[in-house]
Amino acid sequence: MEFKKKLKGLTPYLFIMPWIIGFFVFTIGPLILSLVMSFFDWSLAGTPVFRGFGNYKEMFTKDAQFWKSLLISIKYAAIFVPLNICIALFLAMLITQNVRGVKFFRTLFYIPTVISGVAVSIIWGWILNGDYGVLNYLLSLLGIKGPRWLVDPAWALFAVILASAFGVGSMMLIFYTDIKGIPTDLYEAAALDGAGKVGSFFSITLPLISPTILFNLITSIIGSFQQVTLVMLLTGGGPLKSTYFYGLYTYNNAFKHHKLGYASANAWVMFIIILLLTAVVFRSSSAWVFYQSETTEKKKGKGGKR
Repeated sequence: MEFKKKLKGLTPYLFIMPWIIGFFVFTIGPLILSLVMSFFDWSLAGTPVFRGFGNYKEMFTKDAQFWKSLLISIKYAAIFVPLNICIALFLAMLITQNVRGVKFFRTLFYIPTVISGVAVSIIWGWILNGDYGVLNYLLSLLGIKGPRWLVDPAWALFAVILASAFGVGSMMLIFYTDIKGIPTDLYEAAALDGAGKVGSFFSITLPLISPTILFNLITSIIGSFQQVTLVMLLTGGGPLKSTYFYGLYTYNNAFKHHKLGYASANAWVMFIIILLLTAVVFRSSSAWVFYQSETTEKKKGKGGKR
């Protein structure tokens, strides 16, 4: 009987064991290995040579491309992250409206999310082509001569941002789910107080979905610094390395220049930068993130003191 009880106690762990094994083998293991590799001159062929902090020193003092790529990624993130959140929130507000055909548009807005990065790059390569692209054709109908989006250094980064914003479907659904969970009586009470739709959005919707905004903000920051596939297939880092993102710089160091140790150091610097940015966002969240449960607890506490 005791053996059967112990076996029943182990049953849940047996079900999650495949995930635990995969987590250690495919996540923790490579993470530790990459940290070790960052202290070596580690190429695809040959014996690794210990360098200590040599890779990091070279990166910060001798490699000018490191700073250029990092600056490009920061510019990209500074524009893409707020744009991505605003578009997703706008679409989420649209599909919460009780109008005819809203389910069709809900599906239509989500479809780009399930398309592979390769397919997205092909679609946007066609749309943004300077000679026969759809976007420039539409602009020509308005009498505007469109730029050569993907081959002009002045426009290439913006073109990549535009293509990246195509896949906001997942974020849109997260916002949509949270917005639908807001009690309707709050909006009814606001309407009785004379608040319009715009006032209700800023006084009710935004505060109540602020935890979701925090989540989407952090995931967008992480995703923006890890952008590789789209820029690799759309521009290849060009023209004149104007879209040579930090993720692409790290990828090329590893698989094009075969400097696995140096690329591992690049990746760990990216990890630290993302960690610091995430910490700053979390630190600032106390000033703008509203948790309804905390407000309820405070009210209960005040009621108890009375």
